[in-house]
Amino acid sequence: MNNLDRIFNESGDFKAYFHGYLDYLTDVLKALDAAEAERFVLMLDTARALGKTVFLAGNGGSAATATHMANDFGTDTLKYSKGKAAFRVLSLTDNAAVMLAVANDDGYENVFINQLRVHYRPGDFLIGVSASGNSLNVIKAARWVKANGGKVLGFVGFDGGELKRLADAVVHVRSNNGEYGIVEDAHMVMDHLMASWFQRKFLNEDMIPAV
Repeated sequence: MNNLDRIFNESGDFKAYFHGYLDYLTDVLKALDAAEAERFVLMLDTARALGKTVFLAGNGGSAATATHMANDFGTDTLKYSKGKAAFRVLSLTDNAAVMLAVANDDGYENVFINQLRVHYRPGDFLIGVSASGNSLNVIKAARWVKANGGKVLGFVGFDGGELKRLADAVVHVRSNNGEYGIVEDAHMVMDHLMASWFQRKFLNEDMIPAV
């Protein structure tokens, strides 16, 4: 039984489940490793400083996270820095026609790697977003990027899966298997936390050393 099942079984009504869910999410967020997150942020800022493209990939709710991150680190960062700084960021989940063509012609496991074969340049970065850390299309893309001289960052949950082992830096939401909603909640909190940091960093660049 995962924690959400336990919380539900112990709840007599929605209000009790409401408080139980939020209490558990708070515990999961407090257990995040600040040093892991800092390494992730420093590598991400290195990508920006070097003018490398940061690609994002994920499935389902993690695809929505990838799209959201591309917005927060791209146009929002540009806005906050008054046009002085932004990430070259591209979510590989956003072109439905391309994804469906690849899935139909070459298999769903290739929807990200085939796009990378077109757009990737040596030294670029990939952020893989996967609660299990084992999504085959994300893993294939991560292996390909590393084999071609790039860096891989990961947003993972559960035990981290293969993506955690492949990644050069990772945000690991430690949770029981199957708790997708909790992991995706925490991933979005970390997206907003990191984007908020960068946006304010660029507004106060003279106060914070560049990477």
